[in-house]
Amino acid sequence: MATTERGTGPSHVLAIDQGTTSSRALIFDADMAVTATAQEEFAQHFPRSGWVEHDPSDLWSTTASTARAAIEKAGLTGADIAAIGITNQRETTLVWDRATGQPIHNAIVWQDRRTAAFCRELEAAGHGETVTATTGLLIDPYFSATKLKWLLDEVEGARARAEAGELLFGTVDTWLIWKLTGGAAHVTDATNACRTMLYDIRANAWSEEICTLLGIPMAMLPEVRDNAAEFGETRADLFGHPIPILGVAGDQQAATLGQACFRPGMLKSTYGTGCFALLNTGDTPVRSSNRLLTTIAYRLDGETTYALEGAIFIAGAVVQWLRDGLRIVRHASETGPLAAQADDGQEVILVPAFTGLGAPYWEPDCRGAIFGLTRGSGPAELARAALQSVGFQTRDLLEAMRADWPDADSPTLRVDGGMTASDYAMQFLADILGAPVDRPRMTETTALGAAWLAGHRAGLYPGPEGFAEAWRLDRTFEPGMDEPAREERYAAWQRAVRATIAS
Repeated sequence: MATTERGTGPSHVLAIDQGTTSSRALIFDADMAVTATAQEEFAQHFPRSGWVEHDPSDLWSTTASTARAAIEKAGLTGADIAAIGITNQRETTLVWDRATGQPIHNAIVWQDRRTAAFCRELEAAGHGETVTATTGLLIDPYFSATKLKWLLDEVEGARARAEAGELLFGTVDTWLIWKLTGGAAHVTDATNACRTMLYDIRANAWSEEICTLLGIPMAMLPEVRDNAAEFGETRADLFGHPIPILGVAGDQQAATLGQACFRPGMLKSTYGTGCFALLNTGDTPVRSSNRLLTTIAYRLDGETTYALEGAIFIAGAVVQWLRDGLRIVRHASETGPLAAQADDGQEVILVPAFTGLGAPYWEPDCRGAIFGLTRGSGPAELARAALQSVGFQTRDLLEAMRADWPDADSPTLRVDGGMTASDYAMQFLADILGAPVDRPRMTETTALGAAWLAGHRAGLYPGPEGFAEAWRLDRTFEPGMDEPAREERYAAWQRAVRATIAS
């Protein structure tokens, strides 16, 4: 495709970051600096215990309004935007009418556990090996496939309509592209496709075998493209001028790109609602023996790069629990100073299994627990235990990665996400890992990854090597805890986890 030379045409990129609790839009200039942002939260729906849904119209309306607001704040028009990059909450599942674009049900969110019993049935029937060998994933309600099967089985008439070719499936990126293009494009990218539990990550194609197993008509599935590719063009009326969509990546893979983790062995961890660590393993998919996920890190110019991924369900959400559930802080920024006041003589451990435990345990039914409480335990001890739980869980992931891939031994960890603003949490993370933790100057790494994909495709931004050279460090947190103390603390955490799972 024709590229845009600097100074001769549109010189800005719009990054859409559609997350679990809010939609955001950011404008990046020709130097990859953020010039304007807009954000809107939307409602979370919990129809039953363990069920989490979003209204698809909320996902779309907040995306469209924040995009318009960001363009306006930057003093630009649609004609000034060279390309759009999209990053999104992964695994969240939508089905809509091919002709009308009307969803048949609320979106089922990645956190939703309604298909846990069916997942156990699939495991008991011996399908786990096929699913893992094909998709790199474990059978779990987390992924899109069983959510999609639930919609086809439980929404009246849905299966017959799907088999007749009347319904379409998509993750959030696919839904947004469909809406942005006025229904002209039903597409996704390799990083979102590989999180559905329907995608063959080695063949880079939808798995007919797994679709047949789950009774999912393949005509429902979107076309899969590289991360930097032509995904369609927005309706002219949305932003006053059609804009090409040239980059798409699931949020954790977008953060991997934004952190410039292009070399095998590079590792990033994003701390948002949950925590997601990705280790670049190069052009070879590494099969985990420790219940990690084998996933696609990115696909550029038809070449696939793989990663090992560990997912923690509760990271920043534990701070929200301190604020909204226990009400012991008013603002997230208060947790670090409060934790620093904790009594060193107490060893309170919080296992935040509020929605089960993710990697490497994959225990969807266990629930949170607190150990070591005394009469003297108070807000400071709970704040410390909450922040430290994130460090402990990250170490669980790195221990599994080191066992699966020896080249992952003691890497520097690049971190991003809202929780990295806490110096206390990041210092404990370095202490318990026994490894340096690098926090970048650019904290908007997820949006930056999406912007870079689109801007690179548009000819505005450099290739991977040039982009990596632009990465800048804010601070390195060096481990300060001695080895005996580190191992003693981690052993106490492991005992607490075992007790939580057994309860």
